[in-house]
Amino acid sequence: MDYLWFDFMKSLKYLNKFFYKYRFRILIGILITIIARIFALVAPNLIGDSITIIDNYLSNGNDPTIVKKSLINNILLIIGASITAGFFTFIMRQTLINVSRFIEFDLKNEIFQKYQDLDISFYKNNRVGDLMNRISEDVSKVRMYVGPALMYSINTITLFIIIITYMFSIDVKLTLYTVTPLPLLSFIIYKLSKKINTKSLKVQESLSKLTTIAQESFSGISIIKSYTIENELNKHVQEISNETKNRHVDLAKFQSWFLPMMVLLIGVSNILVIYIGGNQFIDGKIELGILAEFIIYVNMLTWPVATVGWVTSIVQQAEASQARINQFLKEKIKIINKNSEILKINGDLEFKNINFIYEETNIKALSNINFRLKKGESLGIIGPVGSGKSTLLELIVRNYDPMSGEILIDNLNLKNHNKNNIRENISYVPQTTFLFSDTIKNNIRFGKNDAQLPEIKKYSKVSCVSDEIEDFPQKFDSILGERGINLSGGQKQRIALARALIKKPKILLLDDCLSAVDLETENEITSNLLIETGNITKVIVSQRTSTIKKCNKIIVLKDGKIIEAGNHEELIMNPKGYYYQINYKQNKKNQ
Repeated sequence: MDYLWFDFMKSLKYLNKFFYKYRFRILIGILITIIARIFALVAPNLIGDSITIIDNYLSNGNDPTIVKKSLINNILLIIGASITAGFFTFIMRQTLINVSRFIEFDLKNEIFQKYQDLDISFYKNNRVGDLMNRISEDVSKVRMYVGPALMYSINTITLFIIIITYMFSIDVKLTLYTVTPLPLLSFIIYKLSKKINTKSLKVQESLSKLTTIAQESFSGISIIKSYTIENELNKHVQEISNETKNRHVDLAKFQSWFLPMMVLLIGVSNILVIYIGGNQFIDGKIELGILAEFIIYVNMLTWPVATVGWVTSIVQQAEASQARINQFLKEKIKIINKNSEILKINGDLEFKNINFIYEETNIKALSNINFRLKKGESLGIIGPVGSGKSTLLELIVRNYDPMSGEILIDNLNLKNHNKNNIRENISYVPQTTFLFSDTIKNNIRFGKNDAQLPEIKKYSKVSCVSDEIEDFPQKFDSILGERGINLSGGQKQRIALARALIKKPKILLLDDCLSAVDLETENEITSNLLIETGNITKVIVSQRTSTIKKCNKIIVLKDGKIIEAGNHEELIMNPKGYYYQINYKQNKKNQ
């Protein structure tokens, strides 16, 4: 697709708010850049003047003492101007490069905050490796734009304006010949930039794919080893690596055209200066010093002209990266917090005609769900796989909003509650246990930041994991591997349960969180829960009737619908019911 230059910069407009935020620092940086360039241009003028003085001395035989004095003055001025220009250049780098770090910091925080605000469906549709690449690699590319690229652009523009203006003031004809190659330079940059933009986007996409595969491979290393698929995985990684390498090489080929083209065009300018200026000197129209001065100016433009290509390359890569970042930043937040008021939560919970369909798959997960729990009551949920049990809990914690119907907490629609306040009053132990690569103590403390060790031990006893932790060499200070890989499934579940209980929530949601423990331990935990959570409203999902049989109410879900409801005693009175049959099979198996 063909783009105009301003189209290239379209995605980067998002960064304008950061430029405005740090506008005073940038303005100071621009001012310092101008000062540094002015002092840098003193030397060529003095060198040209010195050559003219020597030429006049050789031609006219001036007093050598005066010539020597003039040359020494010029040398001292050149040294002073160079030192001053160097000092201001250092300050310029400190000012403008620091701005890029500030913007990088702000942008990363904004992306991370956006990641936190986006709902669960976003994470189901995007890979973790890609998310990581956008907040790391892509932001780094953008930082190069707001830092080095901005600094060298200001430096180049300033130098061009000052040098070209000064050159025109000395000799218009010679200056026009000198800048003749510049339009051709602009055209080449324009054509190459379009290619670089497209290829930069492909490179970042390949890097995201490679990061995703690496992240998934490291996380699932035990599965990879158990299925002995290392060779197949290596081949797959090699294919992606080769694709990434080829795209990098392809991009580098286009980038490599810049510097040779710049040097060639500067060389052409030098030839023109020497030829045209030499003829003017021979004709007596200009002094030898002016010719030397022009040659120095042309060569002073070599690096700025070369950086035009480099800066353009950076801008195109930043444009591609910012477009990828904007794609996520512009994602609409589906779970909107409509209320900032902090209300006291008691724990009454009610579902009124709740229906829910997963947009990604168009599967109807829940249909016409109704139940009511008062503070301190418990609801057990059982049913076959895919019946909507976990979805029901996800709605309570408001990871999703229902398509129709109302969820009421303390007789107020969940959508009208402060979302953060609700979640602070709910403890949720999902079906898949997640533990952080930290100490056991800190993993439990995650539910309550200021919890002390005695309290941590108390709730680990409630979840029947304390004795096992005490047997570890470092006890509660033991460091867990990623996702708690060095623990058994039952240990991970019980630590997650302790983390939920230490929060002292008003509503406790347990999604089959005792599936990996034996029946005896499960019965002990269940008894402990009844004592510890008497005033807490509980919704417990389980595949075992033994886990939920003491709940005040039990519902049986199938295909998203409630097919049975009652308490344990009522449900086992129906021999044809699902609950009776599953209870009978489990009791027989455990005998």
